[in-house]
Amino acid sequence: MGVLEIFLLGMSLAADAFAVAICKGLSMKKINWKKAIIIALYFGVFQALMPAIGHFLVHSFESFVIEIDHWIAFILLSLIGGNMIKEAIDKDECENYNDNVDFKTMSVLSIATSIDALAVGITFAFLDVNLPKAVTIIGIITFIMSLIGVKIGNKFGCKYEKKAQISGGTILILIGLKILLEHLRII
Repeated sequence: MGVLEIFLLGMSLAADAFAVAICKGLSMKKINWKKAIIIALYFGVFQALMPAIGHFLVHSFESFVIEIDHWIAFILLSLIGGNMIKEAIDKDECENYNDNVDFKTMSVLSIATSIDALAVGITFAFLDVNLPKAVTIIGIITFIMSLIGVKIGNKFGCKYEKKAQISGGTILILIGLKILLEHLRII
């Protein structure tokens, strides 16, 4: 697998993190670069670690992970997306900013957006892939896209917050559904 293929793979794997980063940016009243970097680091590190973990666990857990990874991603993304929609509907415009970047919040979001990268890591075990180069490229791409996502989300600001949060939650649910349907070979 060449650099171009790894780059394109990294872009597609980072799409989920980018969408969630936009939502996190929406929740910031004013852009906080320290929090934006923390968000991007979480997503970048998890997106890089998951293929490595998948690669190393391939022989022990291959059939188990492949059989349920799509369900895990679907459930986590649906719960997070549903919660975003509920919070958007329940709150008034421009209040209750939740720009929390604590370990628990960011770990759950990072796992939910990188579960498909675990399956990619399993595939890496069967391909001629330079694993250190691949996970570095994937992590850097995800970091950059997540940082951009936070900035884009913050630009929408208060004016479009409720609609954007509902859209963001819907997108997360649809991403989870897409992952599920692809793995079930329905689409």
